[in-house]
Amino acid sequence: MRQYLLDTSAVIAIGRGELDELSERSDTATICALTVCGLHHGVLAASDDQRSGRLALLAWVERTFRPLPIDERVAPAYGRLAMAARSARRDVRRGTADLLIAATAETHGLTLLTRDERLARLPGLDAELV
Repeated sequence: MRQYLLDTSAVIAIGRGELDELSERSDTATICALTVCGLHHGVLAASDDQRSGRLALLAWVERTFRPLPIDERVAPAYGRLAMAARSARRDVRRGTADLLIAATAETHGLTLLTRDERLARLPGLDAELV
């Protein structure tokens, strides 16, 4: 069975009700610890109207997934993807979080599910645009 890593854009889309089919397949997917960091930031940066929805998404993510860490095993994949992004004229500094998440997927042999077209098109990355 194919296994997936949801990037932050895919998780946020699930929270907005845009990718319900993915939330139902959470048994074949996981996330990266960096996504949890981004969700925590999103809760703190939210307006009063947004906060409860963002908090509910964060709670669902923390209940549902066991995030994969970013560690020294991810470093070689990050370096390769950063060079691929640079060759594609993408601002690597602005995309560091995305590239670390993608590198985590690659390191663990997972298909990255993303809404970021440029990320999904990086050479050598096993990714699906959702």
